[in-house]
Amino acid sequence: MRYRVSHDTEYLYSDTVSHCYNLACLVPRTSRRQRCISNRIVVEPTPASSSRRTDYFGNEVFQFEIQQPHQRLLIRSVSEVDTGPQYSAPQLDIGISCADARRQLDEARTSDNLLAREFVFDSPMVKISDALRDYAAPSFADERSLLGAVMDLTRRIHNEFSYCPESTTIATPLAEVLEKRRGVCQDFAHLQIGCLRAMGFAAKYVSGYIETLPPPGKEKLVGSDASHAWISVYSPAEGWVEFDPTNNCVVADQHVITAWGRDYYDVTPLRGVIFGGGDAPVLNVAVDVQRL
Repeated sequence: MRYRVSHDTEYLYSDTVSHCYNLACLVPRTSRRQRCISNRIVVEPTPASSSRRTDYFGNEVFQFEIQQPHQRLLIRSVSEVDTGPQYSAPQLDIGISCADARRQLDEARTSDNLLAREFVFDSPMVKISDALRDYAAPSFADERSLLGAVMDLTRRIHNEFSYCPESTTIATPLAEVLEKRRGVCQDFAHLQIGCLRAMGFAAKYVSGYIETLPPPGKEKLVGSDASHAWISVYSPAEGWVEFDPTNNCVVADQHVITAWGRDYYDVTPLRGVIFGGGDAPVLNVAVDVQRL
């Protein structure tokens, strides 16, 4: 599929900002199943300087500096992206077993396995715990296929946790999400990543979008009115495979990848430093994913 993705981020400040410096992670990346055809980012007011670079995880980052006084900041990113499918459901039950996947990842004798191992450990927003291990364990029998087990965990999170947009913030601890059984796509991605790492597997946090208006007869996916988050798990036999616990599915061509990292901290859509601005600004975000 080909999509046009528009993402507007607007900050309205109660007092004048004299100077700001920002990093935006808004450029869709090219991967095994996706190709970014074009991207354009417009900033108002016009930056004094701007540039693009590739970060440690291979994401394209746009950085800019505004030196003129302002009380409104707008960042608009418009992209065209080609996407493709991943694994179909029947294939999930015939791959490498959980025991063999864990053993091969522990031995790390290939470059891919070695590179994947950095996603097994704790990260700023995902800490391994006994509670996460206990929750995940029923899905991961040693003889079960790894991808089948991950799909089972995906289904359990979808069925046992409630999607409640007002129930959490970026700062809500993962232990609280697990206890209260509610959150948003970011929380469910962190939860599944924590469970997978607790079981000894490598898992990434993936940020991006899903199609805003689905094809006729298909249900609208949760999270389609804003940026979305899901996970990618590493199999020594099949490579990286993406799952969406919010929507209980293997990621398909309706999902557009912006960036990936260890957790949300690595791929925040916009972060920076401002001088001035008064109290907490009003934040407006508008996302549209249009099928071309």
